[in-house]
Amino acid sequence: MNEQELKDKVIEALKSVYDPEIPVDVYELGLIYDIKIFPVNNVYLLMTLTSPSCPSAESIPVEIEQKVKEIEGVSDVSVELTFDPPYSTEMMSEVAKLELGFM
Repeated sequence: MNEQELKDKVIEALKSVYDPEIPVDVYELGLIYDIKIFPVNNVYLLMTLTSPSCPSAESIPVEIEQKVKEIEGVSDVSVELTFDPPYSTEMMSEVAKLELGFM
C-alpha cells in the first residue's frame, strides 16, 4: 500500500468518528488539520476540537487513534491536539455546512 492509499484509508476511518453533539464526522467538520504518513506506516494526525471545553475532548482523540490503528498495515498512530488556529465553522466542508444548515 502506498502513502496515498494509506492516507485515503485514514480519511475513511476518520469519517467514522463523530462529535457526539454534531451529526457530522470529524473529517467533514474540519477538525483534522494535518495527516502525515511517516516511514513504516506511522500515522501522525494534527487535530482540534470545536472548543477547548468540548465535553468529548478526552474521547474523540482516543477514538480516532483506535480507528486508525485498526487499519491493516498501520504501525503506530500519534494524535496531537491543538487549538491554534482556533476552530471556526469556516473549516467545515461543504458537506458539513449543508448538513448543519450553514449554506
